[in-house]
Amino acid sequence: MLPPFLFLAAAVSAADGESLKAGVFSPPRAAPAFSLRGSDGKELELDHYRGKVVILGFGFSSCPDVCPTTLATLAQARKQLGAEGDQLQVVYITVDPERDDAERLRTYLRAFDPSFVGGTGTDEQLAAVRKEYGIAASRTALGSSYAFNHSSYTYLVDRQGNLRALMPYGQSADDYVHDVKILLKQ
Repeated sequence: MLPPFLFLAAAVSAADGESLKAGVFSPPRAAPAFSLRGSDGKELELDHYRGKVVILGFGFSSCPDVCPTTLATLAQARKQLGAEGDQLQVVYITVDPERDDAERLRTYLRAFDPSFVGGTGTDEQLAAVRKEYGIAASRTALGSSYAFNHSSYTYLVDRQGNLRALMPYGQSADDYVHDVKILLKQ
């Protein structure tokens, strides 16, 4: 079952002026807090990024399609933002703690953008974060290995730490740039 706040996602009204491309949380609410091991060797908490816009995603480093596509799009968006890109933090939380330790996440994410930070922890810690954010993840056999089916949208968190929007998979870098620029003005 998805958390109640996911049912509040709705389109922005034209009266709001410049509209976000992503589905908007109305009203915005505080992004659920978490504390995980960061790929940068530090404790990973959203509060550390107050004052920046955060794009929060979930995935795993062995993902063959969705995760690298999303991360490449986010890296392109950050680059397109130019100097404003310093005010954006991408946080990517693993759904595969068995393989994705902090070092593996650091190596994986740096291939897209050195500023991206990953989060990992115990199965229990990560399941709790996924539950708070309404992220589904199920392990599936893949030959002699395994993969995950998981939610593929990303969250946009404003400078004050509020969930503002939910961006579906497959959106362009231009759509992210558009929405991040709006959130940076607020």
